[in-house]
Amino acid sequence: MTDRGTKLVSKGRGKFINRPTKTGKRTYDKFFIYVPTEVARDSTFPLKDGDEVEVEIDPKGKRLFVKRA
Repeated sequence: MTDRGTKLVSKGRGKFINRPTKTGKRTYDKFFIYVPTEVARDSTFPLKDGDEVEVEIDPKGKRLFVKRA
């Protein structure tokens, strides 16, 4: 159980990475969070390919929340 009262169905370890991208003469940071396949394919996973997401930071709890926009 999480502190938000929901049961964890699927759990895995992903990765946060930066893939700098060149556009013209400038390089821009492009950040990605990789979700493990077994988590993303779980029937309860709330996102589908191409969904826009809202990202929220909880600085006190040092957590990141991602939800469909």
